[in-house]
Amino acid sequence: MSDLLRAPAEIKYAEELDWLESVDDGPKPFSWRLSPKMVRLFILGSDRSDGLDREISQKWYGDRSFVERSIVTLASDRGLLLIGDPGTGKSWLAELLSAAISRNSTLVVQGTAGTTEDHIKYSWNVSMVISKGQSRESMIPSPIMTAMETGAIGRFEELTRSTSDVQDALISILSEKYISVPEMDSDNIVFAKPGFSVIATANSRDRGVNDLSSALKRRFNFVRIPVVTNKKSEAEIVRFRTEELLRRHQIELDVPPTLLDVLLQSFADLRASAAAAGSDDEKLESALSSAEQIGVLEDAILHSNFFGERALTARTLASSLVGSLARREPEDLAILNKYLHGVVEPRSKEEGGSWPEFLEGGRDAIATLS
Repeated sequence: MSDLLRAPAEIKYAEELDWLESVDDGPKPFSWRLSPKMVRLFILGSDRSDGLDREISQKWYGDRSFVERSIVTLASDRGLLLIGDPGTGKSWLAELLSAAISRNSTLVVQGTAGTTEDHIKYSWNVSMVISKGQSRESMIPSPIMTAMETGAIGRFEELTRSTSDVQDALISILSEKYISVPEMDSDNIVFAKPGFSVIATANSRDRGVNDLSSALKRRFNFVRIPVVTNKKSEAEIVRFRTEELLRRHQIELDVPPTLLDVLLQSFADLRASAAAAGSDDEKLESALSSAEQIGVLEDAILHSNFFGERALTARTLASSLVGSLARREPEDLAILNKYLHGVVEPRSKEEGGSWPEFLEGGRDAIATLS
């Protein structure tokens, strides 16, 4: 695993999954590798009441009802659609579910404007078709077709970014559970094996890009993943991801709790400002999600490790926040400048601590970008 830039969940947590399989005596739907209770435990982590001989780490932070409804949906014959704002952990939850159920989370189609029907059905190896004709041997199955043939979970990322033609092709797969291959005279239908299902994700901010048809909506159970606003939960998420980052880069650097509080409070302030804004021009383009918060902290940690004094400072954190969130000029810079003067400056005078240095670092970053 050490030679992989990013190991999929089934490889990263292989030891945990192997152990859970060895002690799992619960009923398993279809070809599932773990029972529904063990899938939930793998994702949300264990506690003393589970009575296990070892601890299972928590990997996704959110309401357990979202995880349970997702698992129940996948145990039925319906697809699962995880929908929410960018950075709410939809793709990570989909990966964890696929890893726990199928031990394969890599059967993924990425939805874009360029995604075609071939990407979710099949294409052909042209050289083999020329030499041997169209056959199962010369066919290149899509990740979704492979999931059907193996009774596994197929994933479709950013479903609403694909065109209506592609979405329509998915309707028949979810309804009929087979793909017809009219180019071949025999063996021309690929049937789905028990255990096959589709987890799709969609950003709620993409509404209007390529809206889902009512027919496709009926084939999915919707699970809406909200933005995490609870400070305790968000702190756990950020801390979990930060520890992963430090291990991956083999960085020995402490993240002072006071600076984590500054980061959490800054995002909470900016979200409140966005909620009170009268128009989109008065809001940051950023979704201000937990993922973006982690990105700010990651940038600050790496900068401190490579170019600083190997200690995270409030100045570096503020510089990373401005650099990460200022995507439009001059609108975003003006919003961040207003926040620094209207919120951070009074707080730095009243509370002191890391806030004065955070204010100074933010001002310098804005001046550099202006």
